[in-house]
Amino acid sequence: MTEVQGNDNVGNLALDEGVIAVLPSDSQVLEFHSSVKSAWTTTARIAVRLSDGSCKQYFLKCATEGGELMMEGEFKSMSELYKLAPSFVPRPHAWGKFQRANSLTHFFLCDFIDMKMELPDRVTFCERLASIHVNSQSPTGQFGFEIPNCHGKIVQANGWDPSWRSFFTKLLVSFLQIEIGVNGNWEEYEQAFEVIVKTVIPQLLDPLQAGGRTLKPCLVHGDLWEENAAVNRSTGDPIVFDASAFYAHNEYELGTWRRKTIKFNEFYLNEYQRNVQPSEPAEQWDDRIPRELRVKPDEMDKPEETDKPEEIDKSEEIDKPDEIDQPAEEAC
Repeated sequence: MTEVQGNDNVGNLALDEGVIAVLPSDSQVLEFHSSVKSAWTTTARIAVRLSDGSCKQYFLKCATEGGELMMEGEFKSMSELYKLAPSFVPRPHAWGKFQRANSLTHFFLCDFIDMKMELPDRVTFCERLASIHVNSQSPTGQFGFEIPNCHGKIVQANGWDPSWRSFFTKLLVSFLQIEIGVNGNWEEYEQAFEVIVKTVIPQLLDPLQAGGRTLKPCLVHGDLWEENAAVNRSTGDPIVFDASAFYAHNEYELGTWRRKTIKFNEFYLNEYQRNVQPSEPAEQWDDRIPRELRVKPDEMDKPEETDKPEEIDKSEEIDKPDEIDQPAEEAC
C-alpha cells in the first residue's frame, strides 16, 4: 500500500487515489507539488520513497475536458516512442481516471526529468529522431495510430489508411473543420483550401507511392518543435515530450521546421538529411515541405500568439516538466 506523507494538496490539484493506486506498491509519497493550470491541463511533481529506501520522482499531467482521449493518447504515444528510444523520452508509467466522486479528470504519469529548456545538440537530436523513423514498424503496415489521440486538445483523425495522400488529406480536412467550428466560415479561405486538397496534395503526395515506389509508415512524435524538446540536465542528452504520435511519412515530422517562428531551422533539417535522405521523387522535397505552409492545429484559435513566440514568458509554460518546482534535496 502506498503511504502519503507531507503536503499532498498544493494549489488547485490534490493527489487523488487514482494516481496513488498506480505508484509502486509499498512506496511513500514524500512531496506533491502542483503548478498553475495551463489552457487545458494541470501538472505536478511527485517525490516518492520506494520500498528499498531509494527515491524517485514522477511527472503528473491532468486534464478534465476531453481528458480521457488526451491522457490515454499521450500515454500510448510516449510508450511507443520510449520502446524505440528510452533515453530520448521520459519513461511513461500509467494513465487513468481520478477516483474521487463525480470526477471527470484523467491523468498521465511518467518519470520526472530535470530539464534545461534549450535547443538540444542538433547532431545527437537528429540522429535519435532519425533512428525512431527508420527503426519503427507500423503494426498494420499502414498510416495511422492504434487509438485516437490529440494534438494539444484537438483530436486527430488518425484511423488506419494504406495511402499517405488519403491519410494526410483526412487529417488536414479535420483540422479545417475544427477551425471553422472555432472561427466560423471564410469563403475565400475555404476555396483556397479546396484547391490545396484537390490539386496540390495529389500532385505532391501521390508520386510517393506511384511507379512502384513504396512508402514506409514511420512513427513520428507528431508535434515536434523547440517547446516540446529540451536537454536532460543530468546527462546532457536531448529529450522530447508532449507527443501526439502516429505512423506517418517521416517528412511530416519536419513540416513546421521551416516556419520562421520555429527554432528547429535549416541547420536541423540539413542534419536530419545526413541520416535520412528525402523520399523519391527527391526533387519534390522542397515543395512537400514548403516554408510557412503548415500551421500547428493547436494555434488555430490563438492567432495572436503565433507571431512572436520568443516573447512568451517561459515561467508561465507549465506543461514542461522542468518548470515545476525543482526537486527538494531533503525529499529525494
